[in-house]
Amino acid sequence: MFVWSKLTASRSADTWEERFAQSTDATLVITSFPGRKMIRLEVYCEAQSRAKAIQKEFGGEVSKLKSQNWAAHSSQTPPPVKVRDTFVICAAKTEAEIKQASAKFPNREIIAVPADMAFGTGHHATTATVLRLLVDEAEKRQSAGKKWTMADLGCGSGILAIAADKLGASRVWGCDYDPAAVKISQENAVRNHTPKVRFTKVDVLKWEPKQTWDIVAANIFFDILESAFPQMVRSVAPGGILMLSGILKSQAKACLAAGKRAGFVVEKIVTKGKWVTALGTVKSR
Repeated sequence: MFVWSKLTASRSADTWEERFAQSTDATLVITSFPGRKMIRLEVYCEAQSRAKAIQKEFGGEVSKLKSQNWAAHSSQTPPPVKVRDTFVICAAKTEAEIKQASAKFPNREIIAVPADMAFGTGHHATTATVLRLLVDEAEKRQSAGKKWTMADLGCGSGILAIAADKLGASRVWGCDYDPAAVKISQENAVRNHTPKVRFTKVDVLKWEPKQTWDIVAANIFFDILESAFPQMVRSVAPGGILMLSGILKSQAKACLAAGKRAGFVVEKIVTKGKWVTALGTVKSR
């Protein structure tokens, strides 16, 4: 594993995020410093050639990263994230730290996701928005006395699948193309006392769904969403919903048009900053 790093002005954070938003072979981490106008950019790459290419284009430095140092890529612990009146997402690692968080937020369910390997801690606008939609949809089903199931496509840290289990889903499955993400998700499921959630290494572009789910969430790159719409549509149970995120506003029109052609019917769009999240149903097949 190799990391490219560079210090730059904090006002350019959005520009850098957009530059790497569509990258499937590089993970951008932005670290801010209280009271300073500078941010640190770090891009993690499996291939040294990829990191060197970034350096050639933007300057900065490239170094080899020992695998055991992944969890230390950020010098700051991210603050807790509140989701509706239901969850607090925090970076607790140990059972003792989770108990401390529970004592601090006694009326909320704790989801502990350490900030390891930048696989998603609930702080990004896309993840936070899908979590809120998931809470809302779960409440509707609970109020109607309906059992429901959930699939998390591109699970990352497993946060959406773990949340679904805690919200009462009867069956939860998550998948990711990256085996490291699957491993992290499995560890987080154990950490959060949701061991029944299953995680599998799957390439959604080659996926042939054998089951359907009442809620299918996909927080992944827009180009993968566009290509995987046929599979995603087939994975939604009759009367179910599909949640999509990871879409920049500049990409939304084309992405949602591809979804419409595949049978995705948009019912709700949430824009947060430059990111778009869409919720909808699927035309009956």
